[in-house]
Amino acid sequence: MPMKPREMIKLLKNNGFRKKSQNSSSHLKMYNAVTNTTVIVPIHAKELGRGLEAEILKEAGIERG
Repeated sequence: MPMKPREMIKLLKNNGFRKKSQNSSSHLKMYNAVTNTTVIVPIHAKELGRGLEAEILKEAGIERG
């Protein structure tokens, strides 16, 4: 089942990511200093698409299963 953006942000925070910036109200940039990785999470009320969710997790280096 796809995640909502706030669930994705919580998962990223639990894996060492911190808010880097939010220039617009629709996207949040998160950064992990240990892995030097930046990911962008779209902020909206609907669930993230499965492909987008998988791509964010892949970029973040997080295995979900």
